[in-house]
Amino acid sequence: MLNHPKPMPSRRAFAGFLSAGVGMAALAACTPENAVPSPAAANAATSTPSATATPSMAASGVPTSDPSVVAPAADPAPTSAAPSSSAATQHSLTDPTSPWVVVNKHRPLNPQNFVPADLVQPNIRLAVSGEAALVNSTTAAAAEKMFAAAAAEGVIMTLASGYRSYSTQVATYNGYVAGTGQAAADRASARPGHSEHQTGWSFDIGDGGGACSFQPCFADQPAAVWAKTNAHKFGFVVRYPWMFHDTTGYFYESWHLRYIGVEAATDMAARGIATLEEYFGLEAAPDYL
Repeated sequence: MLNHPKPMPSRRAFAGFLSAGVGMAALAACTPENAVPSPAAANAATSTPSATATPSMAASGVPTSDPSVVAPAADPAPTSAAPSSSAATQHSLTDPTSPWVVVNKHRPLNPQNFVPADLVQPNIRLAVSGEAALVNSTTAAAAEKMFAAAAAEGVIMTLASGYRSYSTQVATYNGYVAGTGQAAADRASARPGHSEHQTGWSFDIGDGGGACSFQPCFADQPAAVWAKTNAHKFGFVVRYPWMFHDTTGYFYESWHLRYIGVEAATDMAARGIATLEEYFGLEAAPDYL
């Protein structure tokens, strides 16, 4: 039986998460390069709940003691779910130039210092500049169509973070290690060579109003709501869905979109498959090997 995405938490649950004082940006694969986590925030995710009292777990990984918040059921182990046979073309899961490349804590890029040959700046609204405003040409074309479709429905999106080079990821990750230690850094930022942003196939979106960027409350913003419902029509999936961190290795990121092509993204949506790991029959990658 296929796994289905877990339901979104209630607003009360989100309020409890936010009151814990730890923003999503401090505990996510998409941590912006200039983010500076507090040691308390990054280390909060390393605490292990008591075996006799399991608190609810926020998307940020911070337990909440609110007794009204019921802990979600643990995710079942991912099952093998091969792509639909209707897919016209099969792509490599290891070649970084492939739209199906899977990069996670078990699967580094090869080569680890890979640079896409076709980085371009898409003709969409930008909230960043420099390399962060770039994606590969295929992703750019799809993003332009998606942003235009959203705008036609009154939803304004921005590109909040695109390509991130190996050298940038080295500096970002090392900053976390220096500030909080490696264990906490591994929960806050991808190790160099393990970031989807380096492939050019993914980017983070922001809302036109600028609210809740890289925070749990972004899930309620028009851009995130629209993308969750419609992104697959343009070849994108929400790469790190709610309560699948034990599979993907990262907590919920409603802003992080990954291009895999219209057929595959639509197939995943139609079959209720939440993660690339499950879709391609790969092992879960909650931690580094």
